[in-house]
Amino acid sequence: MRKEYDFSKAKQNPFAKQLKKQITIRLDNTTIDYFKNLSGEYGMPYQNLINIYLRECALLHKKLHIKWSA
Repeated sequence: MRKEYDFSKAKQNPFAKQLKKQITIRLDNTTIDYFKNLSGEYGMPYQNLINIYLRECALLHKKLHIKWSA
């Protein structure tokens, strides 16, 4: 390993804007358990599955149909 590195000619990462952003979100246990069970089937972390699902919703412009009961 070098003692010093020269980054004067370094280029900015072109994919930096595509990186994921960490947030805090509150999900109920049923939802978490559902995605955790799916993660075992697909062999990937449940957080990735939630991200894939939410991305699909965003790309397809899915809307919720919420009916509030009185």
